[in-house]
Amino acid sequence: MNTFLPVALCGALALISVGCSSMPANHPAISGPTADQLDAGRHYSVFRGGDGSVASWNDLLSTAASADAVLVGENHGHPRGLPSAAALFEDLVAKAPNGTLAMEFFERDEQAKLDDYLMGLTDEAQFRAAANRNEGNYPRGHRYMVETAKSNHRSVVAANAPRRYVRVARTDGYDKLRTLTTEQQRLWRIPDELPTGRYWEDFQKVMGAGAAAHGQKEDEETQKKRIADSFRSQSLWDWTMADSVARSIQGGHTPTLLVVGCFHVNHEGGTVLALRKLAPGAKVVTVSYVDAESTSLRDEDKGRADYVIYVGEDETQK
Repeated sequence: MNTFLPVALCGALALISVGCSSMPANHPAISGPTADQLDAGRHYSVFRGGDGSVASWNDLLSTAASADAVLVGENHGHPRGLPSAAALFEDLVAKAPNGTLAMEFFERDEQAKLDDYLMGLTDEAQFRAAANRNEGNYPRGHRYMVETAKSNHRSVVAANAPRRYVRVARTDGYDKLRTLTTEQQRLWRIPDELPTGRYWEDFQKVMGAGAAAHGQKEDEETQKKRIADSFRSQSLWDWTMADSVARSIQGGHTPTLLVVGCFHVNHEGGTVLALRKLAPGAKVVTVSYVDAESTSLRDEDKGRADYVIYVGEDETQK
């Protein structure tokens, strides 16, 4: 993807606290989020994206537990949003015996490395080295989710297409990908069709603004081609993640909770659209974290997701 691609694309509660699964005594010490951060994550303002009504944490959790897929749109690295998402998965594991985690930040060719760690064949240091994980690409909230899955003997799906193939989709197109080997082609899902409508329109706006913010000057035709090329790679990303979730659902791992950048989820984003195509009978619940404060559902957030959660601005980015 282009270097100026926004974080939301790179890629991704007045509430009643509920009991959550506790970590066993031998659970490895992890560097956050803290118990206080997790508890706070259950008490941010949550609204139903359809009618703006207030939802409780129990409302959100019950709906998520009865779903086939839960798509959680996050603001990557948000110091309050990530602990809240981690708390949601932790509570979902306690409520749903087959609940499973899927993650945008892990690519399909890293699945065996994840499985080795989850099954105890490697320790965390070995896993981090093998998967090249650091604080930048493995934030504490994500780590807590993986540890929750490990402690509760749940799978973690490496959902995304490897970046090298996403790059090929942008530079050379899908036809180039189709010439590669069967083994290589297991690592991505070429879209049946490219989205139109709001997702495509929002993508064009964001990509145009991103170029302007970085001082990039280009004529109209050059810009159109760049955006179309990037959207092709974005759609490979969306369809691969959706395909990963659909396969998990078909394997009986419900609900499968996918953690992904919020742009892929918001207002029926590309991953949601692809999943509805690939698993037409599945019950899909969407959750979107918003980096703002609000005591009611803002007009611009109507229809953003089934549940909209306001966690405040990320002060570390100021």
